[in-house]
Amino acid sequence: MTLPTVLKRPSAFLPLAMSAAALALVLGRLALAGAAHQADEGAAAHIFQLLIAGQVPLVAFFAIKWLPRAPRFSLPVLALQALAVVAALAPVYFFNL
Repeated sequence: MTLPTVLKRPSAFLPLAMSAAALALVLGRLALAGAAHQADEGAAAHIFQLLIAGQVPLVAFFAIKWLPRAPRFSLPVLALQALAVVAALAPVYFFNL
């Protein structure tokens, strides 16, 4: 088992893709509407929330399945997934969106 083999599993790369989509959504909203706070949450905010919350069961499944089998290769993947979530949440926190 190697790191690229573990990363090819859907439970490993789907949370990363969901974080990338959430980050792209936030950056796209910032580019189009700016950082001005809106009174009502729009569709982009709801999609962002679904993308972030939808990762929780996938990451939990990955941790339950792969930590006992290959801890050496699954821990870096979990760290990468955590870093991706932080990267997606950082603009929201920084701009108070």
